[in-house]
Amino acid sequence: MAATARLVDVVLPFPCSSASSLLLLHARSPPSAVAVSSYRPASSPVASSMRRRLLLGVGAAPAVAALAASAPPAVLQDGASTLLITAGAYSLVRAFDELTARRLIEQNLSRKIVHVLSGILFMSSWPLFSNSTEARFFAAIVPLLNCIRLIIYGLRLSTDEALVKSVTREGKPEELLRGPLYYVIVLLVSVLVFWRESPIGIISLSMMSGGDGFADIIGRRYGSAKLPFNEKKSWIGSISMFISGFLLSALMLFYFSCLGYFSVCWDLALGKLALVALAATVVECIPVTDVVDDNISVPLATMLAAYLIFGYSSCC
Repeated sequence: MAATARLVDVVLPFPCSSASSLLLLHARSPPSAVAVSSYRPASSPVASSMRRRLLLGVGAAPAVAALAASAPPAVLQDGASTLLITAGAYSLVRAFDELTARRLIEQNLSRKIVHVLSGILFMSSWPLFSNSTEARFFAAIVPLLNCIRLIIYGLRLSTDEALVKSVTREGKPEELLRGPLYYVIVLLVSVLVFWRESPIGIISLSMMSGGDGFADIIGRRYGSAKLPFNEKKSWIGSISMFISGFLLSALMLFYFSCLGYFSVCWDLALGKLALVALAATVVECIPVTDVVDDNISVPLATMLAAYLIFGYSSCC
C-alpha cells in the first residue's frame, strides 16, 4: 500500500525584502497515515486530530508544521541550544575572571564588558532555539541557572572569588545580590514575557546591556563634565548611552526582523526608537541609584516606553 508522497508548499512572509517577497519552503508530507502518526503516540488526541485533518486534506500544511514543532527533534534542538549557551555564558565570565585575576584588565572595565556582552550574546542566540512553544522555557534556563549561582555565592553558601571580582564594584559577595542579580532577572523576564516575537524585550535588553554598559565605560574615562542635577553622571556618559542604546536596539531589531520574527517599518521605527532611547537615558540620569538600581530602572522604563510607542508585536 505504498502511497505517493506529495509536495507541500509552505509560504512564509520574509520582512527583510524591500518588496513583498515570499520565502517558499518545500516539505514532503508523509507517505501514509502510519508515518504521520509516528510523530506522536497513537493515543494522543492532538495527533489523532491532526491525522484526521491530513487524511481529509484540511489544513495539511499547518498540521505538518505543528507536528514538526512538537516532535522530539525540537526538544533535542532546544536542549542542545540551552547547553551550548549555558557553557558560553560560563566561559565568558570565566575568561574575564582570568583576565582580571592576571591584572590584564581593570575590574570595573571587566565588569562592564561582561555586562555588555552577556545581554547581546544571549539575545543573539535566541534563533538557535526551535519554533516550539516550549522553546522560550528552555532559553529561560540559562538566566535561571545564573540567578541561582549568584544567590548561592551572594549568600556565601559557597565561594568564587574570581566571579566576585569580575562582576562586582567593590569585590564583596553581597554585591552579587544587587546589580548582577537584577540583570539576570531582567534577562529571565524578557525571555518569558516577550521572547523573540516582541520588540519590547529586545529593545529593553539592548538599552540595559549596550546603553547602560557603554555609558559607564565612556563616562568613567571621559566624564569630567558632570550633569548639574546628578554629580554621579556625566554628559558624555549620558550621550554615549543614548547613541549606543539606539544603535544596538536598531541592529537587534534588524537582526530579528530579517529572521522573520516581526515586521519593522523603518521609516517610522527609527524615530520611535529614538524616543524610547531618550526615555531610558533620562531615567538613567535621574539621581535615584541609591534607591533603584539602573539594572531595574532602565529596562522597566524602556519596556513601558516601547510598549506605549511600538505596541507588543511590531515596530510599525
